[in-house]
Amino acid sequence: MGAAATSPPPFRAGHIAAIDLRGLIAVLRRRLRLFMAVVAAVAAIVVLATVLATPKYTATAVVMLDPRSERVTKVEDVLSSLPADSPVVDTEVEVLESRQLAARVVKALRLEKDPEFNARLKTGPSLHSVLQSLGLAPAKTKTRSPSPKELEQVVNAVSKNLSVSRAGLTYVIRIGFKSENPAKAAIIADEFADLYILQQLESKSQATLRASNSLNSRLGQLRAQLLANETAVQQFKIDNNLLSASGATLTEQEISNYNQSLAQAEAQVAEDQARLDTAQRQLATGSTGDDVGETLNSPAIQKLKEQRAEVSRRVASMQTQFLDAYPEMTKARSELADVDAQIAAETHRIVSNLEAKLQVSRRRTAAVAGSLGGARSQLASNTRASVRLDELERNAQASRTLYEAYLARYKETSTQEGLENADARLVARARLPVAPSSPNVPLNLLVGAILALGAGAGAVALAEALEAGIATSADVERRFRVRYVGAVPLLGSVAKRATLAPAAYVVANPLSSFSEAFRSLRASIVYTAARRPVKVVAVTSALPGEGKTTTAVCLGRAAALQGFRVVIVDCDLRRRSLQRAMSVDAEHGLLDVLDGTVELSRAIVKDSETDADILALTDTSATPADVFGSRAVDRLLAELRSLYDLVILDTAPVLPVADSRVLARKADFVLLVARWRATPYQAVQEALRLLAGSSVEAGGIVLNQVNMEQQSRYGYGDPAYYFKAYRTYYLEPPEHSDGRIGSQGARA
Repeated sequence: MGAAATSPPPFRAGHIAAIDLRGLIAVLRRRLRLFMAVVAAVAAIVVLATVLATPKYTATAVVMLDPRSERVTKVEDVLSSLPADSPVVDTEVEVLESRQLAARVVKALRLEKDPEFNARLKTGPSLHSVLQSLGLAPAKTKTRSPSPKELEQVVNAVSKNLSVSRAGLTYVIRIGFKSENPAKAAIIADEFADLYILQQLESKSQATLRASNSLNSRLGQLRAQLLANETAVQQFKIDNNLLSASGATLTEQEISNYNQSLAQAEAQVAEDQARLDTAQRQLATGSTGDDVGETLNSPAIQKLKEQRAEVSRRVASMQTQFLDAYPEMTKARSELADVDAQIAAETHRIVSNLEAKLQVSRRRTAAVAGSLGGARSQLASNTRASVRLDELERNAQASRTLYEAYLARYKETSTQEGLENADARLVARARLPVAPSSPNVPLNLLVGAILALGAGAGAVALAEALEAGIATSADVERRFRVRYVGAVPLLGSVAKRATLAPAAYVVANPLSSFSEAFRSLRASIVYTAARRPVKVVAVTSALPGEGKTTTAVCLGRAAALQGFRVVIVDCDLRRRSLQRAMSVDAEHGLLDVLDGTVELSRAIVKDSETDADILALTDTSATPADVFGSRAVDRLLAELRSLYDLVILDTAPVLPVADSRVLARKADFVLLVARWRATPYQAVQEALRLLAGSSVEAGGIVLNQVNMEQQSRYGYGDPAYYFKAYRTYYLEPPEHSDGRIGSQGARA
């Protein structure tokens, strides 16, 4: 038979509990001693530190970032003035707090020789100094220079005493310094302000000098580059015949001249051709040549024409006087023919000259045209070279522009040297403080109180977090999601002077709160467990020493006192402690019944205090292998179910022994006992895991040995919270008694 399953209250993983003020108060109540101890310790430390603290004085110098800038020259500054916006002001506050500025102050004021900042100088009087004060040792003449590590420590000490703050959203910055000496505090605060302003001037001066040097160096490079580029341009012009005059290249000028010469030559050819054609047409028409236009201007022709005219007159004169055969007439005619022949010859010579002149003009025209073609070819070549020339000239022009820009900026920068202004100015020097600024007793006490309360609360929270045990019903249901079925009080917490054992106390004081806890436990098991009746209850625990046997005995006796038929079976094969717990001496036991050597009725022993029956494990009985997995156990449990109202199986712990898991499968209800605030919750978790691995679900968890006084401080969410309210309801034995009530009745 499987264990009876019970369902715990619904659990929501994403549930966030509200702050429980009463729960917090309960935590504080149960951890009050720890809380008060931590609070007292922290408060004592704060008070002691305040009393022993050395008084210190704070002096404050005031500087202001000036958004206005003075400009002597019209040129822009190399390092522009700071814009006085909020991030810049905050940045300057960080600059004032920088270690670099603190180191400069240390060096300027030689603070490494001040014992207030140099811990090495704070040492007590040495043997040499004591002897020197007594005149028994010479004075030291040499002092050792501080090491870099010591200087670093001095700078750290100075920085810790420096406070820099901005006055609201203004441009004003307050520089405060704290020192044991008020005058020293004022001097150091002023030094921070002065060196801060000086540092700004130095930064601008150094920036100007760096810019001037950089520009000068760059100018030399640009000058050499410009010279190289311009030389390359000129050399390229020479190599490619791109020299120019009057805005045009020589080739372009040659082409222009050739064009003019060609036009003139062609015009001359046309003129010579026209004159030759005219003369040839006139000769072709039968002219004797004396009327040809080109002959009219010939002196020879004119002379021959005059001679012919003279001869013609003589011939005409002779014709009137002589016959044609007259010798003189014949001679005159012959002379006329000779003159005509000379005119014709001279005319032909002139025409030949025209032809020769035309040929010369044509050859001259061809020569000019050839030269023009060559010049045009050269111009085409020059055009291709001009693309490269344009590139070289652009490079040269760019170099010149860049060089001139750098030259102008260099001259502007040079004029700024020595004219820089700081972006901050000193508004007020530090005044000599008249009262110490620390320790601030009211503030220290307030902070100490807050720290003490916080430390106390932290200690309480840490103690609660480190508590590995199970304390409340909420712990059970939250951590394990298993039903909480009750709490068994620690007997000493409800009966201060009880001398009886718990098992005997249940019988001797049936109306006590201790006994009521077991009656309540039985009710939780029997009436609220499952859909079917619960008769067989397996009582187990995660670890030994949890009180499971005592719980089983007390549960059985309490039920027997109520009139139920109860049998308590010892199933812990290793401890076999039920006989001792109930003070019985059994001759036969469980194993004898299981192996069939003894009848059940002979092995049952009656409890001397109640009507409960006991089936024990005798010490002489041998232990067979897998005793609880046998059919004999099933038959025995079936018989016990028929004979008793409640069968309680006192089993072994779950973690060290597997027997309890076997028996748990046969029980109707599995009760897991955990010792209050002692059993680690990890052990309980592992026990539940092992049971679940055996297909067994724990019916409930009972907390054992609960200190009810302390449990009542765990918050109103636990039933024990109301213990003080209902404890008087129970009839407890008098404090002077041995734990027995006797015949007294219970108070309702």
